[in-house]
Amino acid sequence: MSRIALLAESMDHAHSRLIARLAGLTDDEFFWQPVPEAWTIYEDRPGHWTYHYAIPDPEPAPLTTIGWQVVHIATTKLIYHEWAYGAARLTFPDLEIPHDAKGAIGLLEGGHRLLQHDLAAEMEADLDHPRKTNWGDMWPASRIFTAMTDHDALHAGMIGCLRDLYEWTTRPHPPPSAGTSP
Repeated sequence: MSRIALLAESMDHAHSRLIARLAGLTDDEFFWQPVPEAWTIYEDRPGHWTYHYAIPDPEPAPLTTIGWQVVHIATTKLIYHEWAYGAARLTFPDLEIPHDAKGAIGLLEGGHRLLQHDLAAEMEADLDHPRKTNWGDMWPASRIFTAMTDHDALHAGMIGCLRDLYEWTTRPHPPPSAGTSP
């Protein structure tokens, strides 16, 4: 199997697991805050949505909403595409932030399609050629795709945990039957 095929398969597998974990996501889940002051998506002025972010990352890292997670993954895909394969002009504040689950998942899918097309257009030998990042480093092209695969897998796990927590803290559940372990 070629490196391009392996990267494409890995990237698509991680992304499909992420999308499966988002199936049926409601706006209530999207905005649910697991703790007070969790980072989220919010309207900072009429008709303009944004999300909490800080550089450098705060210590400790804040907990986030599912919406924050989905928008973060989606915008990161767009920015990686923009700087490695696009005009290298857009920054995170330039991006239109969706304000509901459907819009965020649509943005996520669009960002993934851009990266799929970028990878499909690569030649095997070009995977080692340097590509720009939005923070100024140059990475081999292959690293753009491995980073996005890792990013999808990491955040899919976080989203899964948040969705499980939402389920168990916001809805009634029957007590376990006698003789069963929790």
